[in-house]
Amino acid sequence: MASIIQIFGVAKSFDTKKAERYFKERRIPYQYVDLSKKGMSKGELRSVRSAIGSFEALVDFEKNGDAAIIRYLAAEEEKLEKLEENPKWLKTPLVRCGRKATVGYCPEIWKGWETE
Repeated sequence: MASIIQIFGVAKSFDTKKAERYFKERRIPYQYVDLSKKGMSKGELRSVRSAIGSFEALVDFEKNGDAAIIRYLAAEEEKLEKLEENPKWLKTPLVRCGRKATVGYCPEIWKGWETE
């Protein structure tokens, strides 16, 4: 595994804690970014969005009613700016490895990253 793992999450998220535990147990180094203290940069958001497929897939609409605005913005740049301003709207954990990324707890996908 050539790329470093990045876990974007919040301390109160059960799935974020499970993701950290997954990589710790396998002694895979990772970088944790607390979204409640530091959001994602536009470049990071673009990279994750590219891997996931859409900005809507990154947003936790159930927990964040205000995030519904994302569905009505036409321009990708507007969606990007709104998510950069409101990192609490993102589903967690967002786990990134180079150009690959997952949303939520996805050990079956991460296992494939270990063999690369």
